[in-house]
Amino acid sequence: MAEVEYRKVTRRYPNGVVALTEFDLHVDDGEFVILVGPSGCGKSTALRLLAGLDKPTSGEICVGGAEVTRQGPGDRDIAMVFQNYALYPHMSVYRNLAYGLRQRKTPKPDIDRRVREIGEILGIVELLDRKPAQLSGGQRQRVAMGRALVREPQAFLLDEPLSNLDAKLRGQVRAELKRLHQRLGITSIYVTHDQVEAMTLGDRICVMNQGEVQQLGTPQDVYEHPANVFVAGFMGSPAMNLVPGTVAEGQVLLGGHTLRAAPAGHDDVVVGIRPESLRIAPQGHPGIQVTVDFHEPLGSHALVHCLVGHDSVGVVGDSAAGLVVQAGPDVSPAPGNG
Repeated sequence: MAEVEYRKVTRRYPNGVVALTEFDLHVDDGEFVILVGPSGCGKSTALRLLAGLDKPTSGEICVGGAEVTRQGPGDRDIAMVFQNYALYPHMSVYRNLAYGLRQRKTPKPDIDRRVREIGEILGIVELLDRKPAQLSGGQRQRVAMGRALVREPQAFLLDEPLSNLDAKLRGQVRAELKRLHQRLGITSIYVTHDQVEAMTLGDRICVMNQGEVQQLGTPQDVYEHPANVFVAGFMGSPAMNLVPGTVAEGQVLLGGHTLRAAPAGHDDVVVGIRPESLRIAPQGHPGIQVTVDFHEPLGSHALVHCLVGHDSVGVVGDSAAGLVVQAGPDVSPAPGNG
């Protein structure tokens, strides 16, 4: 295990596209860090640079205190798990797990011991004689993780490893990953665009956009104290409602309503309101006037999508359709109700 550090890493491709801009990140020994952001934000590029599958235009990458920027993938002692499993179809699970150790000329008794130890940890001992084609998606992903872990690498990299699994399997493998990290404590960097994975798996989250770090912190801190409008709108499902407001005479004004005290001044601001912080009030009660567009029953709760009039309140960015309210499961307002 080892700490990992990116020092002002930039990756600019020959066609002029800049995937990363002076990317800085320090991952402590044994820490689980999530790189999260929309497609094209540079998170997979950051992982490939660390693995040695790509080279930075400028900057340095260090593993265990040693610079590895120009080293090849085989010299870095880093293991990576891909989205598509990348198993050898003609080999048994045992041989897939043992392949990297055999390439390193590890003694056969050590290979057998480590393969069976990882098999026990991942619950795949009974699958060792099967071929990948005989396995389910979740089993293949466990084998792919086992093939990386059996090498006992300094760092463990995962590039959207659950994307090909159905919702139930994603939940199961996500829980296995959490337990696995708690048990082995390997320095891990995990790339995803799924906020649920980011919130549940990571010790810290690095939110990225357009090749730059937007915020780095614990999952709860990023959720409760977003650093900017992008992070506020990206983290959370459903996303935070972003509403234009005004600060005037020490108050935040929103659609003609006073929300709370604020520093003195007269400025336009963006007010962020989580759907779970809104409530639907009976007609005639004070509040922001809205019209129900549609609602989504989700069992434990419902999401009510509301349209807002131009004379009441506007919205910002992708929230242009209106406000989303998280309500109780028994709430089912008819579309068009005000």
